[in-house]
Amino acid sequence: MEGKEQLDKARERIIETIAQNIHLYGVTPSAGRLYGMMYFHNQPITLDEMKEELGMSKTSMSMSVRSLSDLKMVERVWKKGVRKDLYQVEEDWYQSFIDLFSTKWKSSISMHIHAIQKSLSELKQLLSDDDANEEVKELAKIDIEKLDYILQYYKWLARLIETFESQEIFSLVPKENEEM
Repeated sequence: MEGKEQLDKARERIIETIAQNIHLYGVTPSAGRLYGMMYFHNQPITLDEMKEELGMSKTSMSMSVRSLSDLKMVERVWKKGVRKDLYQVEEDWYQSFIDLFSTKWKSSISMHIHAIQKSLSELKQLLSDDDANEEVKELAKIDIEKLDYILQYYKWLARLIETFESQEIFSLVPKENEEM
């Protein structure tokens, strides 16, 4: 087929770049290769077809698909007459980023805010303790200021996540094809 080699080379370059950078999503390079291959496959694909195309073990393939599914980068689809599970990529990369960013940061924000609030409560109790050393109280005051600052940061970050989840981010930073 005329031009097939050039097409494959161009695709392989992108697939390898995805594999090299997929760690930003917390998955392995082999999952990145799988995602890249599926992206260019243009139709749903079974685990057996993935295994055959990439030469990975079925276990590794299954784990990669699960990781990509958890990130909402790959979804299972149904096709009439096909008994095996079929998978395809989620082609909205903007939404994939939003899902990843929001999920990862929401958990972190919640943990940090809980720890900060608990520490602030303890430090404020320390300030009201008549038996506490004055030098320790001064250090506690400094820590309270630092924790108040960090708390404001996490509240800002929560608002940032809201702009992503509500899609308001695209009015602030339009998608390339949507810019005026």
